[in-house]
Amino acid sequence: MLKPIVLTLFAFLGISTISTAQSLAHEVGIIFGPVLFQSDFGERNNLDTTLGNTGFGVGLVHFVNFSSNSNRERFFSEHFKVRSELSFNRTKLNNFGEWTEKKPETLGVRQLKAMQGKSTVISLGSQLEFSPMKIHYYETSVGAFSPYVSLGFLVSYYTTEVSSSLGQLGTPEATFPKYLTPSDGRQFGFSSENGIVLSGTAGIGVHYKLNQMSDLMFETRFQAFSSDWVDGLNPNKKIYKENKSNDAQIWFNIGYIQYL
Repeated sequence: MLKPIVLTLFAFLGISTISTAQSLAHEVGIIFGPVLFQSDFGERNNLDTTLGNTGFGVGLVHFVNFSSNSNRERFFSEHFKVRSELSFNRTKLNNFGEWTEKKPETLGVRQLKAMQGKSTVISLGSQLEFSPMKIHYYETSVGAFSPYVSLGFLVSYYTTEVSSSLGQLGTPEATFPKYLTPSDGRQFGFSSENGIVLSGTAGIGVHYKLNQMSDLMFETRFQAFSSDWVDGLNPNKKIYKENKSNDAQIWFNIGYIQYL
């Protein structure tokens, strides 16, 4: 747990040193909002699964602004910012959908309904943010909106716990059969563990110029992980084709940005 925090401190110190040396401007802020976790818990493309497996996230952001302290209107400096981020989110996970609603209720249905998980993710990384509006114009226009898109990469540290109210997972009495099959080097298709994974992120949002020195930010962002163990479930993909996709999450956030 300490390693991501230490890396974060070095990253922010490094960014601050470089940007100060080059007379670049800083913006810092906080973002927060609901996180929709798309995982092996529940039925894909099911509304109950989407709403039921919703967590909450919060993050610290830092922007390097290439335009604010420069009189040269180059395309890159007028339309791009580099955003660094440290974010945290946690989601409680359950099974929803057709297979938990079958009647009469079989042992398999009870096993799925009794299974529960919890995933905590800490992410650190950078994104490149592009806005079609010139940064110089936006900074002098209180009340203006500046839409943007972003792309980037994050390193994510995850901790996941999987359990069942029927008893110990890994036994036929408490575990749905597909999760008893070995998968991806694990004894079963579930695992309570922690680890570090890479993730790619893409977002779309808008900045609102609240006053001369601060913005509001509204964003929808998709984050795809390089692993399928972030939620604690990963049934053997050679047998269970419906679980072929890695874990991912969609974050709807609002933020407050302060210019330094």
